[in-house]
Amino acid sequence: MSDTTSKQQGQKKGHSNLYKWIVRGVWIAFIAFLIGFPLYIYTVSVDFLGLYGGLPSLEALENPKSDLSSELYSADNILLGKYYRENRSPVTYEELSPNLVNALVATEDIRFSEHSGIDLIGLARVGWGVFKNVVTFGASGLEGGGSTLSQQTAKNLYKTRTGENEGPLMQIPGLRILIVKTKEWLVAVKLEKYYTKKEILAMYLNTANFSSNSYGIKVAAKTFFNKHPHDLTIEESATIVGMLKASTYYNPARNPENSKGRRNVVIGQMYKNDFISEQQYDSLTSLPIVLDFKVDSHNEGLATYFRTVVQNWLLRWAREHGYDLFEDGLRIYTTIDSRMQEHAENAVKAHMQYQQELFRDHWKGRGEPWRDEEGEVLKGFIPMLAKRSERYQSLEKTYGKGNDSIDVVMNTPVEMTLFSWEAENNEIDTLMSPIDSIKYMQSFLHSGFMSMDPHNGHIKAWVGGINHKYFKYDHVMQGKRQPGSTFKPFVYAAAIDNGYSPCYEVVDAPVTFSVYTDGEEDTWTPQNATGGYSGDRMTIRQAMAQSKNSITAFVMKRIGPETVVEYAKRLGINSNIEAVPALSLGGGGDVSVYEMVGAYSTFVNHGTWTEPVFITRIEDKEGNTVYENPVNTREALSEETAYLMLYMLRGATEEEGGTGQGIAREIREGNEVGAKTGTTQNYSDGWFMGVTKDLVSGVWVGGDSRSVHFSTLALGQGARMAMPIWVEYMKSVYADERLDYEKGPFERPAGGISIEIDCDKYKSDIFGEEPDSLMVDEPVEQLDEESIF
Repeated sequence: MSDTTSKQQGQKKGHSNLYKWIVRGVWIAFIAFLIGFPLYIYTVSVDFLGLYGGLPSLEALENPKSDLSSELYSADNILLGKYYRENRSPVTYEELSPNLVNALVATEDIRFSEHSGIDLIGLARVGWGVFKNVVTFGASGLEGGGSTLSQQTAKNLYKTRTGENEGPLMQIPGLRILIVKTKEWLVAVKLEKYYTKKEILAMYLNTANFSSNSYGIKVAAKTFFNKHPHDLTIEESATIVGMLKASTYYNPARNPENSKGRRNVVIGQMYKNDFISEQQYDSLTSLPIVLDFKVDSHNEGLATYFRTVVQNWLLRWAREHGYDLFEDGLRIYTTIDSRMQEHAENAVKAHMQYQQELFRDHWKGRGEPWRDEEGEVLKGFIPMLAKRSERYQSLEKTYGKGNDSIDVVMNTPVEMTLFSWEAENNEIDTLMSPIDSIKYMQSFLHSGFMSMDPHNGHIKAWVGGINHKYFKYDHVMQGKRQPGSTFKPFVYAAAIDNGYSPCYEVVDAPVTFSVYTDGEEDTWTPQNATGGYSGDRMTIRQAMAQSKNSITAFVMKRIGPETVVEYAKRLGINSNIEAVPALSLGGGGDVSVYEMVGAYSTFVNHGTWTEPVFITRIEDKEGNTVYENPVNTREALSEETAYLMLYMLRGATEEEGGTGQGIAREIREGNEVGAKTGTTQNYSDGWFMGVTKDLVSGVWVGGDSRSVHFSTLALGQGARMAMPIWVEYMKSVYADERLDYEKGPFERPAGGISIEIDCDKYKSDIFGEEPDSLMVDEPVEQLDEESIF
C-alpha cells in the first residue's frame, strides 16, 4: 500500500471519528437538555437553595394584587377624585370595546386563544431570529419578542423585573434575563390554569402603564379620549394599544407623529389578521389622531379643597384599620352633592373675582395693602414671608445664611406661572422676581364656604379657597379667624336659654367693662360700627338684627363671659375661646367656618347639635362596607330656645335696619331666612351665616394675612365681602330643578312656645302700660323674671 493511500485512509478514519464525536456530542447535548432543562425549570419553580428568588404563592395567584386607586364619590354618585400612587381603576372584560380586544390580540398575541401561556411557535420564531442575527453579525436584526399576553400579565402583576424576589443567580447579567423569562413562563402557565382567557386579557389591560399617569385601560381611555373603554373606536383603540410598545415614545399627546405611525401599524395588524376590511384600513390610517386629553390632577375638578381635607382624615383611618389608601382600591362615599358643590364654586369664583377688582382699585396708587392697626405699611412683612419660602431656604443652603447673593437672586426677574383671575384658565406666564411674586400673591383675597343639611349633619358643599393649585390652604376647616359679630347669636342663645325674651328691651348706650392689662385694672367700652350710640330703646332682636355692639355687650355683662363660653362649646365651637368681655363681639378667639356652620345648624335642628359629616361609608375593593359614619349628636339647647334663636336670626331680614336686608328678594319671598353678618377689627375678616329650613351655610372672606384688608367699612364689612356668595349660591340651589330644596317657614316646636314673641303684646303683658324706658344701667336682677318670661 502506498503512502498516499495510507494517508487517505487515515484522513477518512479521522473524519469518521470526528463525525461520530459530533453526533455523539449532539446526542449528549440533546439528552442533557431533555434532562437538564426540566430540572432547571423545576429548580426555578421551587427556588432551589434560594438561588432564583421566589414565585407568587397559590394565594397570590388566586387573588392577584395590583395597586388600585381609591375613589371618592359624591352623594349623587359622581366621581370627585382619586387617591393613588399609580392612577388605576379596574374594568371587567365585558366593559372593553371589541375594537380594543381585536387591536390588542392582533398586535401583541395573535395566537392568544390557542396557547396555554407559552407560544411555542412564537418562541421558535424568536429563536430563529436570534440565530440569524448571530450568524450575520447583527445584520438581520431582531424582530419582536415571544412573550404572550399571559406572560406580560405575569410581568405586570408580579413585578418580575423590578428587583423584587431576586436570588443570587439573578445578579449574573447573562443569567438574569433567562431566569426572569422562566419565571414569567411558569406564572403564565399557572394564570392560564386559574383564569379564563377573558379574565387574563382584562388583567393585562388593567395592569398596563400607558404614561401620562395613566395606569390601566380605564384611566388611559379617560385621559386621552375622555371615554369609557367600551366606547373606544377602532382608531382610538389602535392608538392606545400602540402605546404598549413604548408608552412615552408613542404617547399621542407628547409625540403625535410617532403615535400616528404606531397606530397605523396596529391598524395594519388588524387588517392582516382579518379584524377589519381593506377599505377600513385605507380610511382609518388616513385619519388624524383626535384627542380629548386631560390628566387627572388633585388641583382640578370639583371639591379640590374638600378632597385634600378628606385625604388627611382617610390616611388616619386607613392607618388605624390596616388599609393603604393609595393602593387598596377603596370606594369612599361622601355627603357632598356635586350639583350644589358646583353652584358653590361658581358663586365663590364670580364674587371673589369681583372682590379682587374692588380690592385692587381700592389700593391703586395708595401703596401696599398690608397695614398695621394705625394704617401704616408693615415694613418687614414681605421679607418675613420671603424667608419662609422654599426658594429662599434653598438659596440659603447654596450660598449660606446672610449671603448677599440671596437678595440678588430674589430680586432678579425669572420666568414663572402665576394665578390670575383675568386669564382664561386663571394662569399667566410672566417675568417677575421672586420678591415681586410674593407681593403679587399676597395681594389676593380668599374665601371659605360650607353648606350643610342641619337635620343630619351632611355637608353638601365645601369651597376652601379660590384656587387649589396656587393656594393650598383650606379656609373651611384648617383656617381659623375671629368671627366678629357672627359670634353674637351665641351670646343671645345663652341669654334666651336663661330666661330672656327676644322682646327684651335695652337702650343703645355705652357699656363699660373692667379689664386687666399687664396685671393692671383698666376699662373697655365697645363701640358700635358707626362709632356712636343712638340712645334708642330696642329689643334684643332688633339689636342683633342691626348688630349693635353696645347691646350685645350689655347682655354679656349680665350673663357673664363664662356662660357664653359654655354655650358656645355646647353648640360645637371646639376652638380655644377666652371668657373675656371682647367675646361679645367675637374677639375672644379664632374659629373655623366648619365649626360655625355646625353651631348654627343646632338652631334649625331643634336644639340638637349634630357633628358635621363628610363621609357616609367606605367600601373595600370587593364592595364590602368597612366603615359607616356614626351620628354624633348632643342636646345643646331646648327646642324652644332653638326656635327663638331662629326668630332672632330672622330679624336680620325682617327688622328695619337689619344687616340682611340686602339679601335678594327672590330668596326672601315666601321664605323664612335667618342671617348674621360679621366684620372684625380693621375689616380683616368678612363673615356671613345664612340659615333656611333645610340648609345652613357659612362664608368667610379675607386676606391670607390679617394685615391684608380693605381700609373702609363700606367695602370691608361682611355684608359686602361675604353675603353675596351665599345669595348667589342659594339662588342657584332654589332654581335647580334637579335638587329638592324649597322655600318655607322654620318648623315650630311641637308643643308650641311658652312666651309671647309679638313684642307689642309682650310689653303690654309685662308692664300693663308701656314704660318710659328700660335703661341700660337698670339692673336686670331688680326685675321679676318669672313674671316677665
